[in-house]
Amino acid sequence: MSSVPEANLYAPPAAHVEDIVPDADVNTLGGRGARLGAALIDSVIGAVAAWSLWALTPVATLVSTGAWSVWRGLATQTIAGLLVFALIHGWLLARRGQTLGKLMLKLRIVRSNGERASLVRLLGLRYAIGWAIATVPFIGALFVLIDCLLIFRESRQCLHDNIADTIVVVA
Repeated sequence: MSSVPEANLYAPPAAHVEDIVPDADVNTLGGRGARLGAALIDSVIGAVAAWSLWALTPVATLVSTGAWSVWRGLATQTIAGLLVFALIHGWLLARRGQTLGKLMLKLRIVRSNGERASLVRLLGLRYAIGWAIATVPFIGALFVLIDCLLIFRESRQCLHDNIADTIVVVA
């Protein structure tokens, strides 16, 4: 027999390990009410811009006279709307991950791992894909409904957040 005691292979580790607590301000998810408020502010800004585009450009006349189909007018307005959205919000999105509504309500958009989201990711994945799907009859309405309702999940991510791999956090 050996005088050296045998190690207990089933014993828990003896090292002391503490959990790393992330900085609460960095990853605090934005509240549902604040996100709704920011979306409403951005929608009012967008509606004024869209109405201005419709009223001040020949698209309305071309559609109403039959020179353009409704679909061509809708596609033109969608593309023009995204460009105007990029002009209004692009600088803030690129620099701070915010739209005007999110800036006013102290929210910002980041990647789900907390890193800054690129402008291409935000405009292309987060906004443009959803806008394109929303213009499709019936499917677009279903997409918008599902997109909005998914905010009630624990992660508070809407469908457009999942597509772009983003979250909205307190700024």
